[in-house]
Amino acid sequence: MSGDEGLRTLPPRNSLATGVPAAAPGTLYALSVVGGISMSARAGRTVLFGRNRDDVHVCVGEDDRRVSRQHGVLTWEGAQWWVRNTGQLPIRLPGSRLLFRDEDALPVRAGYTPVFIRGARGREHLMELYVAGEDGWRPSPRPEDVTEAPKRHRISAEERLALVALGQRYLLHELHPQPLTWRQVGDLLIEAQPQAGWSGRRAEHLVADVRTRLSKEGVAGLTREEVGEPVGNKLNENLLTELMLTTTLVPPHLALLDR
Repeated sequence: MSGDEGLRTLPPRNSLATGVPAAAPGTLYALSVVGGISMSARAGRTVLFGRNRDDVHVCVGEDDRRVSRQHGVLTWEGAQWWVRNTGQLPIRLPGSRLLFRDEDALPVRAGYTPVFIRGARGREHLMELYVAGEDGWRPSPRPEDVTEAPKRHRISAEERLALVALGQRYLLHELHPQPLTWRQVGDLLIEAQPQAGWSGRRAEHLVADVRTRLSKEGVAGLTREEVGEPVGNKLNENLLTELMLTTTLVPPHLALLDR
């Protein structure tokens, strides 16, 4: 390839993200930076993980006293693996789901699952999990395949403009963003399009229509029944997160607010 001067290929490192060898269905692989294990599925089998290398199967955060000596346990029960927290700090699972001590165990789905424990000074300790599926499936490299485009949601030009105003802080990558108030949204839109008859109420109705439409398409977290009371900004927070994850809204759309 051209332009690759100074490029150095690094040796491969063990990671479960690239898959596992063919194995019996339900076989569990667990790996940290210092090593890991594999265990076939059988009722009552458990895998311990935590800081104390001598008392666990998978050592995680060995030099970090914020990590408990035995921080969690994986158990095969009811035809699947479950993860339970026995440590002081929460365990973070995909989707930013936090699992706390004494909470009910959560199921570990087939395939790859990264598990994080936050330690001292903001360190994040990773334990990778991989559960072999029904066919012992392992993903294969597919470098020549066409990249699949994200499934963007269909929104109108008016809806996009209202959503960009509502989610301006998200698109600006602020540290702890919140949706703007409807009054702020209306003021932004009036400044951007003075003759278009914008108001906060009009923008609110447009955004509500988008939430309703996406909820009917299967997007979760966009109705009061799902979120529960008090709702606060949660419905719009969930909507903006979904739109950004699907690249329906991206930072360059901020240019729409330029008069």
